[in-house]
Amino acid sequence: MHNDRTITEARLRRVLDERIRPAVYPESVPLTVGVWHAPGEPVPVAEGLAAPRTPIGPGDAWGPAWGTSWFTVTGSVPAEWAGRTVEVLLDLGFDPNMTGFQCEGLVYRADGSPVKGLNPRNQWVRVGGPVAGGEHVRLHIEAAANPVILDYEPFRPTELGDRTTADDRPRYRLGRMDLAVFDTEVWELVQDLEVLDGLMTGLPEDAPRRWEILRAVERALDAVDLQDVGGTAPHARERLAGVLAAPAQASAHRISAVGHAHIDSAWLWPLRETVRKVARTTSNMTALLEDEPEFVYAMSQAQQFAWVKEHRPEVWARVKKAVAEGRFVPVGGMWVESDTNMPGSEALARQFVHGKRFFLEKFGIETEEVWLPDSFGYSAALPQLVRLSGSKWFLTQKISWSQMNKFPHHTFWWEGLDGTRVFTHFPPIDTYNAQLSGTELAHAVRNFQEKGGATRSLAPTGWGDGGGGTTREMLARARRLADLEGSARVVFEKPSAFFEKAHAEYPDAPVWAGELYLELHRATLTSQARTKQGNRRAEHLLHEAELWSATAAVHNGFPYPHERLDRLWKTVLLHQFHDILPGTSIAWVHREAAATYAEVAAELEELVEDALAALAGDASAGGTVVFNAAPHGRGGIPALGAKPDECPLRPVPSTAMAREGGGYVLENGLLRVEVDGRGLVVSVFDKETRRETVPPGAAANLLQLHQDFPNMWDAWDVDRFYRNTVTDLTDVTSMELTDEGAVRVVRAFGRSRVEQRIALPAGVRRVDFTAEVDWHEAEKFLKAAFPLDVHTDRVAAETQFGHLHRPTHTNTSWDAAKFEACAHRFVHVEEHGWGAALVNDSTYGYDVTRAPRGPEPAASGTTTTVRLSLLRAPRFPDPRTDQGVHHFGYALVPGAWIGDAVCEGYRVNLPERRVPGDRGVAPLVHVDNEAVVVSAVKLADDASGDVVLRLYESLGGRARTDLSFGFPAGAVHRCDLLERPLEPVEPADGGAVTLALRAFEIVTLRVERGR
Repeated sequence: MHNDRTITEARLRRVLDERIRPAVYPESVPLTVGVWHAPGEPVPVAEGLAAPRTPIGPGDAWGPAWGTSWFTVTGSVPAEWAGRTVEVLLDLGFDPNMTGFQCEGLVYRADGSPVKGLNPRNQWVRVGGPVAGGEHVRLHIEAAANPVILDYEPFRPTELGDRTTADDRPRYRLGRMDLAVFDTEVWELVQDLEVLDGLMTGLPEDAPRRWEILRAVERALDAVDLQDVGGTAPHARERLAGVLAAPAQASAHRISAVGHAHIDSAWLWPLRETVRKVARTTSNMTALLEDEPEFVYAMSQAQQFAWVKEHRPEVWARVKKAVAEGRFVPVGGMWVESDTNMPGSEALARQFVHGKRFFLEKFGIETEEVWLPDSFGYSAALPQLVRLSGSKWFLTQKISWSQMNKFPHHTFWWEGLDGTRVFTHFPPIDTYNAQLSGTELAHAVRNFQEKGGATRSLAPTGWGDGGGGTTREMLARARRLADLEGSARVVFEKPSAFFEKAHAEYPDAPVWAGELYLELHRATLTSQARTKQGNRRAEHLLHEAELWSATAAVHNGFPYPHERLDRLWKTVLLHQFHDILPGTSIAWVHREAAATYAEVAAELEELVEDALAALAGDASAGGTVVFNAAPHGRGGIPALGAKPDECPLRPVPSTAMAREGGGYVLENGLLRVEVDGRGLVVSVFDKETRRETVPPGAAANLLQLHQDFPNMWDAWDVDRFYRNTVTDLTDVTSMELTDEGAVRVVRAFGRSRVEQRIALPAGVRRVDFTAEVDWHEAEKFLKAAFPLDVHTDRVAAETQFGHLHRPTHTNTSWDAAKFEACAHRFVHVEEHGWGAALVNDSTYGYDVTRAPRGPEPAASGTTTTVRLSLLRAPRFPDPRTDQGVHHFGYALVPGAWIGDAVCEGYRVNLPERRVPGDRGVAPLVHVDNEAVVVSAVKLADDASGDVVLRLYESLGGRARTDLSFGFPAGAVHRCDLLERPLEPVEPADGGAVTLALRAFEIVTLRVERGR
């Protein structure tokens, strides 16, 4: 037989595109269309429905960027269509390749009730089938003219990302607005041919099954009369029936399809638009659930459910009904699909608290699977938090985007920082927006790493990122692929059903220990510095507000602000979404985030001030009370408590003098710091250990500027080649000693200016640095370098509830890929007997390298350079990222062991507060082991008045501690994150309790207050 495979395959695609698909709607009549363009921001539904309309038709322009237009379509079903299925076709000017990234609509009935969403892959509304003929149709469409930001030429700077900078020209032209006959048989033929085409092309060219399908397709095409597709479609389908009925092999891979629409809570659209995206998608999915009994849909992010409840109560009623039926499945157990690298310890815990509690309170459902398909890497703290929240499974997809190394597992046990393991799945289909195409399924089967040990995987199925969800075409594919030779078996089912089966068949899955580092999107640790600083400040203010409000409530009967704290936490958690906190959204999102963080900070400062005033006593007495919100005592002030400022002996003040050769020398009895004529720190000498911190010939606090133009994903990525070019900023505009004895250095570079202060506080082994940067660069990366005379093969970087070690070397491709990584409040380097820490108040990105100690060839040993990432200037998606003035604070702590790093990290983020008053404040809790850190003190969320404490082992080893309480304590229970008791803790003598903690173990205690 001659090989005509390519000819038949080309024939199939042309006939499908040009004859069969158009015949799905063989007859149509135009609708009458009117429009009202809403001025400004979206209006309430009632206002949009009632507004006057002006005529508009296909081809007419509409929609300036971010505008909203209300269309009304009217028409009547022709009498001659009686007995046939009829649909309304509504094309707002769609591009089929831009689902979720362009204009969208929500269809309403005449009474204002929502019907479904419109997008490029879902343009139809069913009128009826069969119709009687003569039915009058009247529908309204709330259409959003969202501009295309990520276009066919991606990553080009655009002003469309903010309504304040976008132009007002129309972005779209109205397409087809018709009543049309829907030919079910032709539509089914399209699904048959698409499934077989995908299956066929996914098989090897010499596979007998491929040729069997090819010949069946050829016979089906021969049966189609191209001038009467509808009349001959049944004959064509008959010729395909045999190949569609052949059952799958017994060993066929099994795919659990889960309906899904990944909806970014903000990204290339603002938060207000996501509210509407969620309404459109949930309207579509609840409608599809009514039509398709085998369909199961999963939705994550409690915040998005809350938006539906608040803004679309009619859709909420449909969601609640579908959830009660078990087919609309809440998943994730988090408030949003957050970034997991940068949120602080408590914030990441509260993502689970507020997410899981919402699902419990609104639906009575305990979510068991954590659903994070798109976040940019996964913290090693997550497994323990997952289990402590009451969940037991984890799903992610994003690791498939890694640039250098292919992740070795798809189903595995993920072991976290403390040794906790969680059963994890990483779908081999390599997308969270699966369409169940033949190409996707074939890839999933080939790609699956667990062959021979496991037989199944999961496929999140539906249009996503900007929403859309599953379509009827995807469900049609699943029906055909349920048991089809040559294909994986596909079935729609709940994620929990997949995980139960996967765990049962593969209990001894391999183990991955440590973080799930994404070898991509590393610059998300630095982009949009204001957003990151707003987050860091808000997290620590929330800690203070809870601590002091609880302390005042217990000691003084102060009214604990439950509702305000709940609202503020949810606001901060929302802004930790994985395209907001990472700095990868449009300018509109980050402009609003800055304003929101300012409002949050102001309200939290008010809460803190009110609580402190209630605690401090008589403000008119002329005294001062010093409050310490940090978990470590300092300067005689107890951890988590306060003490009147009694003017104790002050340490010997620091001295400053001119340095020979230029610059200054600072001394405080513990350290001697030399700043040279360039304003660089060339020596930090530890007098106690007689150890120099800075390597020979090196300089610390060196600002370095790099060209930064990644191959793609500007705000997301920094590519390794950025290191190829670097400018050391050593030119000095001015340098002087301030009245406080600090060195003030001013530099100018490019179009920017930086003012740094170098200070040596009295009585401590620490050098403080501040930097005010007036930043006006484009596509540049600014770092602060600290060469340290330490030989080590690893650094310790703080993460949630502990720290993890990363290599300083590049022995393997896995090591080399981590050329930019995340640290919270500290990075610590150490060789036996001596170490140093670099702590910060608002940065996350850092890098570490090794260098020969001294000039070659006489160099002996290596040194370690740690650099903090301060600012970037990508131009997409926000063309003015980070322009303007920024403030940074960081400190170098020579001679620090890991405990010092923990303590100093808290110190720089939780400075003391000095309040008028005359009364000390006993802490609500005291721990007697410095390894144990108290991360939260609050009252229970259920308003019972119980005190809730969260603490963790911070050094990486076993720890025992006695906890004593600063109030009459009753029963004490260990709890989960949601403050639900797990087991009692027996008190020791005097009412204290003793705890034994594993390395990095998190413990939540609920303490009843004695009467």
